[in-house]
Amino acid sequence: MNKVPFLDLKQVTAAHGEEIREAVISVVSSGRYLCGERTAQFEADYASYIGSRHAVACSNGLDALQLILRAYIELGHLAVGDHVLVPANTFIASVLAITENGLVPVFVEPSPDALEIDADALEAAITPRSRALMLVHLYGRLAYSERIAQICRDHGLLLIEDNAQAHGCRFGSRRTGSLGDAAGHSFYPGKNLGALGDAGCVTTDDCGLAAMVRTLANYGMAQKYVCDHLGVNKRMDELQAAVLNVKLKYLDEDNDRRRAIARVYYENLRGVALPARLPDEENVYHLFPVFHPDRDRLQRDLLSAGIETLIHYPIPPHRQRCYAEYASLSLPVTERLAATELSLPISPVMSIDDAFAVCEAVNRNA
Repeated sequence: MNKVPFLDLKQVTAAHGEEIREAVISVVSSGRYLCGERTAQFEADYASYIGSRHAVACSNGLDALQLILRAYIELGHLAVGDHVLVPANTFIASVLAITENGLVPVFVEPSPDALEIDADALEAAITPRSRALMLVHLYGRLAYSERIAQICRDHGLLLIEDNAQAHGCRFGSRRTGSLGDAAGHSFYPGKNLGALGDAGCVTTDDCGLAAMVRTLANYGMAQKYVCDHLGVNKRMDELQAAVLNVKLKYLDEDNDRRRAIARVYYENLRGVALPARLPDEENVYHLFPVFHPDRDRLQRDLLSAGIETLIHYPIPPHRQRCYAEYASLSLPVTERLAATELSLPISPVMSIDDAFAVCEAVNRNA
């Protein structure tokens, strides 16, 4: 039986193992473990890669989003109680960043085929209290469009990208993470660009926002021991920056392998619903979701056939106990996707033969 793991992080790391070992050893030998040259180098390289003027490294993706919103509050562009539009089908971090800052999430349904936020539903959800849009490039798929950008301009909304799953994705010649006013990025180990622990980043062209994010993430100190703001400790360490400096060089190559796996899936899968296919540059395939009415049974059958899958995400944010005040919302598209979604294996260390084995198992059991 051909066993296919969902994601083999040991192999992902081993693909660049010698470079990563050398990078880690250099940090250990340096005696500088925070706020050093490796973090500065990663910030410069990542900003250049994304196409933004600034990149501010931080502790993880949730913190990146929280810091953006907190910085906008400190700068007077947002205030506690303001409404932030957010896709209803997203990982809960997108929503936690909003509520942790005393802002109010307004859940917007996705397009059932594209899986990203629906522009018509977005426009209908805007009220005089709306101040920002949290645009999530879910699964690594492009969520941005000219129409969404125009809606934000017409209504004076800040456009904040949650780019946790879409490193390297493009809209024309521009990359996600450079399309809005600011973006939060996660480098959790399983992401397309993953560290060896938690790490994140904020990108923006706004000098004032970047400076405020950096200040808030470092105890509120723009100058050592001088705290003008109630800050936090949300910095990236030098070890993670060193690892990311290595892996960033291979990100486009790794994304190309993900696209090759996805092509096999699109051309050979039967019996499951597939999301609308995007042009290659608009999808970096962090995940490959398929949909089936008997998803849980299919998952069990695939595991018996040696194919490991995961579910993203079985309980949408508005149905989580921590957000009980939103439980009565009617969000049928989001709830249907949550009840039927199954993520197939896809990674830069997966072989084409593995992809065909997944297709054969799905087609036999769907």
